[in-house]
Amino acid sequence: MGKMLAGKFKFAIDRGGTFTDVYAICPDGRERVTKLLSVDPSNYPDAPREGIRRILEEELGNKMPANQPLDTSMIDWIRMGTTVATNALLERKGERMALVITSGFRDLLYIGNQARPKIFDLKIEMPEGLYEAVVEAKERVILDSPRCQLTTKGRQVDATNGEKLWVIEELDQEHVKRELEKIRDKGISSIAVVLMHSYIYPAHEEIIEKIARSVGIESVSLSSKIMPMMRIVPRGFTAASDAYLTPHIQRYLQGFCSGFKNELDGVNVLFMQSDGGLTPMDSFSGSRAILSGPAGGVVGYARTLYGSVSNGLPVIGFDMGGTSTDVSRYDGAWEHVFETTIAGVTIQAPQLDVNTVAAGGGSMLFFRDGMFVVGPDSAGAHPGPTCYKKGGPLTVTDANLRLGRLIPEYFPKIFGKHENEPLDSVATANAFQQLTQQVNELFEMTEEEVAMGFINVANEAMCRPIRALTQAKGHDTSRHILACFGGAGGQHACAIARSLGMKVVLIHRYSGILSAYGMALADVVREEQEACSKPYQIDNFDYIDQRIDLLSKRCRESLISRGFHPDQVHTEPYLHMRYDRTDCALLCGPAGPGSSSRPTSSHGDFLESFVEKYKTEFGFTIDGRPVIVDDIRVRGIAKTGIQTAKTLPAATSPATSITTSPIYFEGGYRDCSVFLLKDLLPGHSIPGPAMIIDQLGTIIVEPNSTAELTAQGDLRITIHDAPTSSIGLELDAVQLSIFSHRFMSIAEQMGRILQRTSVSTNIKERLDFSCALFGPDGGLVSNAPHIPVHLGAMQEAVQYQLRARGSDILPGDVFLSNHPSAGGSHLPDLTVITPVFWETQQKPVFYVASRGHHADIGGITPGSMPPHSHMLDEEGAVFKSFVLVRDGVFREAELIDALNAPGKIDVPGASGTRNLHDNLSDLRAQVAANQKGIGLVSELMVYYGLEVVQQYMAYVRHNAEMAVRSLLKEVAQKSGQRLEAEDFMDDGTRICLSVAIDPSQGSATFDFTGTGCQVWGNTNAPRAVSLSAIIYCLRSLVGHDIPLNQGCLVPIQVIIPDGCLLNPYPEAGVVGGNVLTSQRVVDVVLRAFGACAASQGCMNNITFGDETIGYYETVAGGSGAGPYWNGRSGIHSHMTNTRITDAEVLERRYPVILRSFCLRKGSGGHGKYRGGDGISRELFFRQTMTLSVLTERRVYAPYGLAGGGDGAKGSNSLLRRNGVLLNLGAKCSVHVHAGDSFRLLTPGGGGYGLEDSEGNKPVVTAMATKFTERGSVYEFRSLQESA
Repeated sequence: MGKMLAGKFKFAIDRGGTFTDVYAICPDGRERVTKLLSVDPSNYPDAPREGIRRILEEELGNKMPANQPLDTSMIDWIRMGTTVATNALLERKGERMALVITSGFRDLLYIGNQARPKIFDLKIEMPEGLYEAVVEAKERVILDSPRCQLTTKGRQVDATNGEKLWVIEELDQEHVKRELEKIRDKGISSIAVVLMHSYIYPAHEEIIEKIARSVGIESVSLSSKIMPMMRIVPRGFTAASDAYLTPHIQRYLQGFCSGFKNELDGVNVLFMQSDGGLTPMDSFSGSRAILSGPAGGVVGYARTLYGSVSNGLPVIGFDMGGTSTDVSRYDGAWEHVFETTIAGVTIQAPQLDVNTVAAGGGSMLFFRDGMFVVGPDSAGAHPGPTCYKKGGPLTVTDANLRLGRLIPEYFPKIFGKHENEPLDSVATANAFQQLTQQVNELFEMTEEEVAMGFINVANEAMCRPIRALTQAKGHDTSRHILACFGGAGGQHACAIARSLGMKVVLIHRYSGILSAYGMALADVVREEQEACSKPYQIDNFDYIDQRIDLLSKRCRESLISRGFHPDQVHTEPYLHMRYDRTDCALLCGPAGPGSSSRPTSSHGDFLESFVEKYKTEFGFTIDGRPVIVDDIRVRGIAKTGIQTAKTLPAATSPATSITTSPIYFEGGYRDCSVFLLKDLLPGHSIPGPAMIIDQLGTIIVEPNSTAELTAQGDLRITIHDAPTSSIGLELDAVQLSIFSHRFMSIAEQMGRILQRTSVSTNIKERLDFSCALFGPDGGLVSNAPHIPVHLGAMQEAVQYQLRARGSDILPGDVFLSNHPSAGGSHLPDLTVITPVFWETQQKPVFYVASRGHHADIGGITPGSMPPHSHMLDEEGAVFKSFVLVRDGVFREAELIDALNAPGKIDVPGASGTRNLHDNLSDLRAQVAANQKGIGLVSELMVYYGLEVVQQYMAYVRHNAEMAVRSLLKEVAQKSGQRLEAEDFMDDGTRICLSVAIDPSQGSATFDFTGTGCQVWGNTNAPRAVSLSAIIYCLRSLVGHDIPLNQGCLVPIQVIIPDGCLLNPYPEAGVVGGNVLTSQRVVDVVLRAFGACAASQGCMNNITFGDETIGYYETVAGGSGAGPYWNGRSGIHSHMTNTRITDAEVLERRYPVILRSFCLRKGSGGHGKYRGGDGISRELFFRQTMTLSVLTERRVYAPYGLAGGGDGAKGSNSLLRRNGVLLNLGAKCSVHVHAGDSFRLLTPGGGGYGLEDSEGNKPVVTAMATKFTERGSVYEFRSLQESA
């Protein structure tokens, strides 16, 4: 007989990658939680439904068979977050769909931003596209440009934001209909439509939707509706992801509903969106579902742990589960991002800034080249860790089990054949025994020391992105509370908080299911957004106010129609704002009423909010610069009124442990009391070391920490000061890994300061800079980001100062250098070097340096990259060893004189710097970045001592040396001890390389003797550029992460004759050597090693402009095929990875029309494995300007290897408006007129191997699963590595 209960059940569910968590509120107010495997087809078809069934069956006392629909009469509501969309995207299991795009751009989403995801991978792997067919819609809309010197032919129309546009080609509706019928006949029933400038002119997309519906296409995703924001590539990806995922989600929802009687009719079912708001089931769409699960966790800790619980401090969310670790931040307002990349798809939609930074408990453990390495490979949910009894690898979870930090008796018994067995401690112990034997070939360590070492390395690896996340916004990491949740987080929280300088860890009573709990607390959200593209100024306030009012009305009406009372609904207006001529847009709400006396919007002063936010994030504001409103957004919020917080009775007696258990900490095992969380009450205090267990997770209270239960039943762990542990000078494998992370983190944090305090677009937004730490000998220890052309060059610059200045290096000095003979790459890259003195030391104990690309430093052309220079002084200001700061004084007057010096030479067009303000500001920012590095290393030296820090600088470099020596020994065994290769520049200059390998030592001599003499031009490459190319090649050949530092070159002797192309005399022009010859050096090195065929071997540098505007881009081509892979098409390769400007941004900012941007089919070399295709790109000029091209591979084709064919050569041609076609050659500067068109064909990559009849399919190599990074930290690093 079932129980009779008054009221109904409420369920909040998070369907994660490994586990599904269920939180339920029973009719009598009691709370129930349960956790089950997300995929268990032999026992149940759907995990969320099964979780509901189990709770209802237990609570009601009625048998509810798993294979029959559930009765919903006792269910009030269900709220759910799901990884269904994420998994479909990652696994490419979405709906079959086609893309409809403006003619000439069929490959636009394939090319994307043209940057490769991993700069050292020769086999460039990109997730496959979402669409399987493309329809090119014959139509074209362009912007009305005041600069246009042509009479525009076409129909003028009004944009949604009031702008004037021109339809220069009407939509060919008959053609679209014919093509869509073909799509339908292929069985494709979903399409994404993305047309140029449709974000402000959706008419053509709307016509195509009607046509599609008329021919039987069921699902149509319009980019103008999904996300009406400028930039066609991310908007197109977003529409494509919606078309790919939404039908898939709808099928899942139908299946979920079918498991209930009446298909959940009468039950309020809401789904969590990526932005942290709930939406009704029928509105749940693919592009807004990507972070559905993780968003619940952010809402959970924000609503329960921020505020009085956190003492007003901002909170860092640390969500560590079985397959991923997510990090986020909350300081009273949601931190949203509007663009993020996951699985190769850039999605433009509001999302909470949840950063996936590691693989969680499933992170695999490696001992490699004498170093402990954790991740990024993951065991995943299947097979999972060794202890899951599925034959999986050793992971972080296994390390915790081996150290007693997990007790199988208290862990869910869901393993084994019948999923009823505990964790397998024996298998984990056996695996660690084997790994310890491997470690002890170099060190003497116990199994526990090895396991503890991996835990410490994993913790440090997770601390790095947390520092990056906070410091990116200008916040002090230590001034935060760590909110820990997820099944695995409690085992690491204390150690991570201590490492970050945090004093408090908060762990919610439902930390193991906080994402599900957050669903119960979330609000229902409706958003409306539209493009604006107007300055924030008085004559636009009425327009902005009217649009906000209209969007607010839409939000309110939508929510009220869902059954909410008007009193439950409120709206929040936001403007997406940026300074004119910058790309960094910030989402700003209005400042409070009465906060400003200046005229402003009736909804509040958005400008004040923007200025304050900009200053917080970047450290300054740009006075006098107009502020542009890109988009208007209104967020409608319906409060659900769910209150679950309860106050527990206070303890009347001390906490009672259930047992004691040995747990390993640094120094050995400690007998620790074990408590059950359900037995603890407010007032209980538990000193560490101790263990607290509940059914959802295990929490380790480390030594020198104290845990207390709050009145609401949450854990508050206070981190006390701990005695400093001393580290000896002898090599410790664990400390080696930790110091490697610390040194990299210092370089990364320097970069954050540089980006925040610089003003130029190149440094602040394109992130074209590197920061680095050097030892006392000037040898590189760590640098970030890994811009290939900076890798070896920075070290040469620092060591030049040591040689040139000798004893004339004083405390407080800062030096400036860019000369090719002083370690420079090309003149616009200015390097600021600061020596660091310590206590009584007479000489510098280390150096820090930052190198940034300045947009102009004088010379004969704007931009300081002339295609026709011959001598160095034509290319800009020159600094060999300029004292920038002495005795604390920034020598501004002398610096200005030096920057203006190029204008004094007697050469046509010669000028001093054309951008003095930015030069001075950015150089000050570089000095500030160096000071940040000094402070961080000084903290290390205070903590560990000077000797230890310097010793580990040497050890980290030695580790890189070991990796390169191992590589060279392996190469000698496979390919012989002598390798040779040569190639030619387009002017016929030979680059010759002979590599002699000593297999016993793992060393090699790279001898460039035979290379042609320096040229009368600018393709001469400084020696430092060749060293960078060699380091890049060695790292690419090693095939896994190694510290990139001086150690890479220790086994290498490099011979480059004086006066040759690769080591020119000091006065030679070099600007083309950095961007062109560097690529050819890489081709020659990789050819010698037989690694792969040549990639396009060029950066295709294109510049156009006049005295008022200037534009510079590099354009991708084909990458070379290899022994088991096809080359990638339309991608940057080797020494560059620069992103291309979005087509819509290009046309808005410059007087050009991009007529086409697509792959150059068939340009990749033939072979068993084909080279990647190059690109075809055509620009139509709307006003008179100067066009400059600086390119290569127009005469000598990219070579094929092992019998593979050469890639096609590139070409540059100009079609004059009178019909005359001109071949521009590889390098030239030419005046173009309104009506002229420039067509660029970039080279393809070489093929590999002889064609045969075996189908020539690439070999699919066995790869471990890697966690999928996402979030602002990942986007920042990706942008840095595409500078």
